[in-house]
Amino acid sequence: MSNSLDEFADRLQEQIHQEIIQTYGEKVYERWRSPRFGGRMESPTGYGRVTGSCGDTMEIFLRLDGDTVSDASFTTDGCGCGAVCASVACELAIEKELKEVADMTGEAILEILGGLPEDEVHCAFLAAETIQAALSDCVNRDAKS
Repeated sequence: MSNSLDEFADRLQEQIHQEIIQTYGEKVYERWRSPRFGGRMESPTGYGRVTGSCGDTMEIFLRLDGDTVSDASFTTDGCGCGAVCASVACELAIEKELKEVADMTGEAILEILGGLPEDEVHCAFLAAETIQAALSDCVNRDAKS
């Protein structure tokens, strides 16, 4: 009996994964399965926290080396798409100068992912807004010192 239950669970899991790939695409699926840059950063140079209109909250932490982002990480209490978008935002920021990060948009995140379903597009814009908040915090902290 245990074998047939295990086989059923495996088939069900595979079906779920295939539905995710069909809905969100291979790039989103792979990033969801292997998230990068997740977690809080100790002593960041800048920190942004934004709650989107959907109610999800995202935090992005940046560490600078001069005028270049040397490290980035995120947390979110939102959905998988929010985590994927935050991960892409961090990836796009690392090794970029501040002025390049300042130009990051939700559209750029969507382009990397190959798009998202219409009801998930806001996640890319939330990630871009959050990284802008972290960048602003970096600049404000620098101005105060």
